[in-house]
Amino acid sequence: MRYLWFLFVFLLVLKHGAAQSNTNTVDVLIYGGTPAALTAALQVKQAGKSVIVLSPDKHLGGLSSGGLGFTDTGNKTVIGGMAKRFYQDVFDYYSQQSSWKWQTRESFGNKGQGTVAMDSEHQTMWIFEPHVAEHIFESWVKDNAITVIREAYLDRRAKSINMQNGQIKSIKTLDGTVYKALIFIDATYEGDLMALAKVSYAVGRESNQQYGEKWNGVQTGVFQHRHHFAIPISPYKIEGNPRSGLLYGISNQVPGTYGSADHKLQAYCFRMCLSNNVNNKVDFQKPARYKPENYELLKRLYQHGWDETFQKFDLVPNHKTDANNHGPFSTDFIGMNYNYPEASYKERKAIVQAHKDYQMGLYYFMSNDTSVPQTVRDKMATWGLAKDEFVDNGNWPYQLYIREARRMIGQYVTIEQNILGARLVSDPIGMGSYTLDSHNVQRYITKDGTVQNEGDIGVHVPKPYAISLGSILPKKDECTNLLVPVCVSSSHIAFGSIRMEPVFMVLGQSAGWIAALALDDDGIVQHVDYNLLKKHLLSSGQILGEK
Repeated sequence: MRYLWFLFVFLLVLKHGAAQSNTNTVDVLIYGGTPAALTAALQVKQAGKSVIVLSPDKHLGGLSSGGLGFTDTGNKTVIGGMAKRFYQDVFDYYSQQSSWKWQTRESFGNKGQGTVAMDSEHQTMWIFEPHVAEHIFESWVKDNAITVIREAYLDRRAKSINMQNGQIKSIKTLDGTVYKALIFIDATYEGDLMALAKVSYAVGRESNQQYGEKWNGVQTGVFQHRHHFAIPISPYKIEGNPRSGLLYGISNQVPGTYGSADHKLQAYCFRMCLSNNVNNKVDFQKPARYKPENYELLKRLYQHGWDETFQKFDLVPNHKTDANNHGPFSTDFIGMNYNYPEASYKERKAIVQAHKDYQMGLYYFMSNDTSVPQTVRDKMATWGLAKDEFVDNGNWPYQLYIREARRMIGQYVTIEQNILGARLVSDPIGMGSYTLDSHNVQRYITKDGTVQNEGDIGVHVPKPYAISLGSILPKKDECTNLLVPVCVSSSHIAFGSIRMEPVFMVLGQSAGWIAALALDDDGIVQHVDYNLLKKHLLSSGQILGEK
């Protein structure tokens, strides 16, 4: 009997020890592998606190290392702190002759998006190859001894999070590991941790009426870029015959009343790193699920003389591109992402694969289909996937461009009026400056029986604007130890300006400082003294007002 008792005690201790070894405790836990996650982690570490980054991704850097190398800078003078340091590291990299493998520095030129690519005066460079961004982020992690757990997916079941009195105590990943922390930061594009903590959020577009905006909600009849059908084109399989059925990708639903709310999202795509160097390109392959009829709308556009195929083949160093969506039918997979924010991991994987199939098929179609003008096919034949990028993923980008998913409804909601300068804030933690920008949301049939896109917005922002501390803080009665620097508290159209990678880096660093200062006080992020925070942000190079 005594033997059995000792055996029982031994097994109990063994079980407790195993449970303990499967638990990690840290000051700050950051969920996400995005640039915002990394600037937050770097700031926490430099403030003397312990930090772990849980990255669902194997490769760090999110979209910045996933193909978006033609940076959406806006006004570069308000990009400071670690965000500016990243672009300075890019400058340093390309200042080395050895970095120009496939072309000379001189032959590249110096064109960026609204600025020069390589700014010698400020030693920043805004245009770069994907692997360069990943290299820089990895060097940050290594040089600062930041602990990163890769391919660590949050267990999104309610029982996997332990919350007490409005504070997250621990979370669990799918492999069963428990992570305890005093402060949590959700730096994902999706906002999964925020949602798991039951923090309020929105998906889709608010009505214009909700916040007194003009450019939110359904925007039928608004065409501010060349991403709409300027030529009347039939949406039917047999032109002019509704009974023949709709072409692929066209909704049979009415688009909604102008200015009204919906739960639809601006379209996603992959930002493509292509190469036209014969020694560094992989020809576009025919996807397994390829259906040429899915590109009939593009065929009809060509038949009507449309010729803007290569308008957004933006050049990055070494004979490569950051190729983005352009025109009424392009790489944006319109209407196919609505379920993504709330989808399971399995469902998201299927959505990502569908986007890849569509975009891969599009490039194959433009390269090979005889309905495509010969001039387009000939030029497409000079391009292919960059052989030295994404080498463990078939040279395809790791990251789908999640332009928008969930948006927190937090302590302060940034709206269109903030972006356009009509509503000011007294507690800035960073600045933005990019256009109010939304990609198309839906493709539908007009009343006159033609196809049209809806949702594309591009409104000029008169000057840089401040982003409030409250935009990354949940409401205090919902959660007191969570920060959200990516899925920020904003309306759909305001997010359209904020959602640029440099701004996410800025907000990530500010979140890192807020976490560190909360730890020095009572652990409640809403209690951080703004004047003290401002002092630390400015000392770290953050820009809080227009220069």
